Amino acid sequence: MQYLPCDILSPFIKNYVVVTIDKDINNEIFYPSGYIDFVVNFSNGNAATIISGKHQDTPEFELLGHLTVPARLNATKGTTVLIARMYPYACSIFFPNPISDFTNSATNVSDVYSKEMRDLYELTMYADSIDQKINLLESFFIQKLKKQEKQYRKIQQLSLICQHILTTGEGFNLKQLSSSTGLSKRYIQKQFFEMVGLTPGTFYASYRFNKSLQQVLSTNSSLTSIAYECGYYDQAHFIKEFNKFTGISPSQARGTLIKNGDDFQKAVNIGL
Repeated sequence: MQYLPCDILSPFIKNYVVVTIDKDINNEIFYPSGYIDFVVNFSNGNAATIISGKHQDTPEFELLGHLTVPARLNATKGTTVLIARMYPYACSIFFPNPISDFTNSATNVSDVYSKEMRDLYELTMYADSIDQKINLLESFFIQKLKKQEKQYRKIQQLSLICQHILTTGEGFNLKQLSSSTGLSKRYIQKQFFEMVGLTPGTFYASYRFNKSLQQVLSTNSSLTSIAYECGYYDQAHFIKEFNKFTGISPSQARGTLIKNGDDFQKAVNIGL
């Protein structure tokens, strides 16, 4: 079930999603989403994320950074999480670390905000409804937002740069962007890496991959057609980049969906 954020947080948070695991899952794959997920584990179930072979038990609060590689999930039946899905450029408004620290990592947020997280989790656990839990979470985010006026201006600037990249694709010209914004190329690259956690090129590649993934899983279009529609040079380029993000080919992904049905769709992008 999805919930929309309040108006003040809508520039930063896409939505909130409640996910309940209805059967034990083991080593289930999920792919880079293009978003950063703040995960609240408020059930008695057990879950763990495996990224590049590193096993991380899901704590009370977890920040799943940008992924550029496939990850895997273990979870017991009944595990329930609340996910705040953040826009690619927005996470730095809430956390002091360079966002690149979280890339390809599942981080215990209590390591960043220890006392605040303990207090917030206690309140969240005693809340009677999902709406109340989300309200408590939003209060935490708004509190951080109010303290980040300078960072907020940078986020606004960065969101425009992100939109420019997505509009022009791989053809975006960093020199031209630098000229139009009055910012140096080095400054743009540095801010992008620290506040998005990816290089501009990887950011666009992640967006393009997710666009192609949805078509692979939801249509019968040929791989060649998908490749050109999503901005790849050709089918070979598409397959190579798809494999980089998933570890399998588009045809294998499509075949797995047919085999596993809806469960695979959930595993592809948990909390979509």
